[in-house]
Amino acid sequence: MLLQKLCGLVLVSIFPLHECFVSAQTSAVGDPGMRRDGLRVAIEAWNQCNEVGEEAPNMASPRYADCFDLYNSTSTIRVVHRVNERDNKLGILNATSRGRGPLDVNQYAAWKEIYLGGKCQVQDKPKPWQFWMIMLKSGNMDTLAAVCPNNGRKASPFPPESRFPCFGKGCMNMPLIYHNYTTVREDLGRNKLKGSFYGTWDLDAAAASVTKELITQNDSSYYEVIWEKEVGKGSWNFHHILKTSSKYPWLMLYLRADATTGFSGGYHYQTRGMMKMIPKSPNFTVKFTLDIKQGGGPRSQFYLMDIGSCWKNNGQPCSGDVTTDVTRYSEMIINPSVDSWCNPTSLQSCPPYHTLLNGTRIHRSDKENFPYEAYHIYCTPGNAQHPEEPYNFCDPYSNPQPQEILQILPHPVWGEYGYPTKKGEGWIGDPKTWELDVGKLSQALYFYQDPGTAPADRYWSSIDLGTEIFMSDNRVAEWTVSDFDIIVPNEAAGAITNIGTK
Repeated sequence: MLLQKLCGLVLVSIFPLHECFVSAQTSAVGDPGMRRDGLRVAIEAWNQCNEVGEEAPNMASPRYADCFDLYNSTSTIRVVHRVNERDNKLGILNATSRGRGPLDVNQYAAWKEIYLGGKCQVQDKPKPWQFWMIMLKSGNMDTLAAVCPNNGRKASPFPPESRFPCFGKGCMNMPLIYHNYTTVREDLGRNKLKGSFYGTWDLDAAAASVTKELITQNDSSYYEVIWEKEVGKGSWNFHHILKTSSKYPWLMLYLRADATTGFSGGYHYQTRGMMKMIPKSPNFTVKFTLDIKQGGGPRSQFYLMDIGSCWKNNGQPCSGDVTTDVTRYSEMIINPSVDSWCNPTSLQSCPPYHTLLNGTRIHRSDKENFPYEAYHIYCTPGNAQHPEEPYNFCDPYSNPQPQEILQILPHPVWGEYGYPTKKGEGWIGDPKTWELDVGKLSQALYFYQDPGTAPADRYWSSIDLGTEIFMSDNRVAEWTVSDFDIIVPNEAAGAITNIGTK
């Protein structure tokens, strides 16, 4: 628990206690600041519309976990894994051997995540938690296969379009996933823990050739996440690498803190994660250290912070009905090469209004006062009945349900929330420890609701960071994350909510 003093500097011996109000705060995640030696981490892979579609050959269902406890005796340190290779190799082909019923490949992946969550689960208050989640996603989409729904409804095939990359049949495949289980080793008198997940979307790659050194030198996709920590000291350091290729030009890699039960941002399945309390606007902050080493090129939408939730257009919580649920995202893009698409001649790319910290609203038509350069793009959910004109609907295919996206850029208006105020801040060569008032910012941002409906309670069931390299061949992004934490008021522990359904 943390104590936050909400008063000026006070000399304890002079002023009575009641003159200084002290509020209690606590971490919403099971592993505050990533400092627990006994790590809990998992990896998931999705296609363009957050489904699996088909398992990669010999790779099982694309859900793997590395969860272990550390036993420290006087003579040695022992790593005891809670998830073994048999667990990680579970797939739809051996589903019957585990007593599963008639599940399709998408449902099986959701079941496997819950199964692995049970193996990794840590008992805690106010509820148990499971793991940090590494998320992989490919933007490839086969329009002729009509695999992805259109705003939650069954889609019809349509001819290939440039906005959806696809090299032909099978382009929506799951990646190859390889795993180095965490081990402990002595290094210069210090005990260090290290493990990793890595792989490629190129299914014809031989396992021996799936290495950073070889793949980054040719036209192949690649990802890698290595986690390291000194026993009993400091934070885990998560080192990420993501590379696109001509066949897979649109790839995503995030490190996520998701809800421990219920839906996470963008999914219509039960998921598992690290957040034992769901943060609610406006009362939470997010802390982490980020060091970006390679940016991924000019079209890498590197998210300093990405938050995801779900509520219906009438403000009610999502129910799992993919035709009426709406995923809501807000993302701060930190890549200085990404410019604003919102401007006075393109109002459809702007939210209808910008809200100041004091509650004042500035309409997007107010050319003198609206901060156009603070916004990259805004799009309206595809099932909105009364959007303010002009508007753009969001891509109807990249989530199981309709979605609403609001992407922001470094700008002075975000400085009061702790976000970067100018391009280049926190980018390559400028590592920083951030403390972002995500709660207040997320309360101030515009999100669509039907006229006359009560404002939705904004609970955020997914909070993550990482990059989405958009339609760019052979680009490499590399970064490290440590010290990640989400801080909420202590009273939030008594109001647990599983609201939400990237």
